[in-house]
Amino acid sequence: MTTDPLAQIVTLLQPAARFTKLVECSSLWRIHREETGEPLYCAILEGSCRMTFGGDQQFTLHAGDFILAPAMKDMVSASLDAPESMPFTHPIQISEGYFRVGSQDGPADLRMLVGHCSFGALDAALLVSLLPEVVVVHNQPRLTTLMQLINEEMRAQWAAKEPVLERLLEVLLIEALRSRTETTSAPGLIRGLGDERLAAALRSMHSHPQRTWTIAELATEAALSRSAFFARFNRIVGLPPMEYLLAWRMTLAKQYLREQQLNVEQVAIQVGYRSASSFSVAFARYVGLPPARYARGATLSPQTTPGSLAHG
Repeated sequence: MTTDPLAQIVTLLQPAARFTKLVECSSLWRIHREETGEPLYCAILEGSCRMTFGGDQQFTLHAGDFILAPAMKDMVSASLDAPESMPFTHPIQISEGYFRVGSQDGPADLRMLVGHCSFGALDAALLVSLLPEVVVVHNQPRLTTLMQLINEEMRAQWAAKEPVLERLLEVLLIEALRSRTETTSAPGLIRGLGDERLAAALRSMHSHPQRTWTIAELATEAALSRSAFFARFNRIVGLPPMEYLLAWRMTLAKQYLREQQLNVEQVAIQVGYRSASSFSVAFARYVGLPPARYARGATLSPQTTPGSLAHG
């Protein structure tokens, strides 16, 4: 597995395409979609619109823009001149993968590709909590091209369709997250990677989770004093450095245990514990069941999605 933090997170999420559609809108229109908690992404091909997430995060999008919501909240999309009091419009399906909104006659004012996918990771909620709630990328043609490739792949019946879609989705998500020009300002991994000092420490944690890291050593990686590093990490990433390191180690441990290619002692070494017993105690406290039982396919405890993780 790559040791780049962003690539690791996206790969571990195990994205899978559900469906894509071309949506054309004309005249006044206003669409409401209830919160799904699943990823939604959209590329504006022509025209402009407004999208509002969670009632307060509003974005104006134009041709060439791309928007990603890793865990979609309640969403309203509308034409720029649609009043907020306007009743919601229902899209009309014209054919497979093609919808029309608003006036059914005449040329479209807006054309957009909309995609929905799912994350197969058992720890998806934990991993998504480290990403921005909404990402907007302005004028990045690569993302539109990737969406068009995904759309074509889903419509075709070519060999190796599923792995191709998975790779395309991974590239799309990484490209969107690293190219972001507008995001919510909440703390998270992406903000941490955007900070030159913290990025060095984050990459070290991800590259060498087996090391017995201390705050002092991580602060040295970031070329900061211990107190400055701790405060900066907590403010920008959204949780203390050692708590982030623990969450990352346990995410890797669960991945190794699910793959069942390493025994508990080997997993312990891989994620920075000197003995299987100390690892087992830490794993059981964090996950809610012992690693051997987890490896046998036991279902995850509710404790595996700690609320202390920052929403980025």
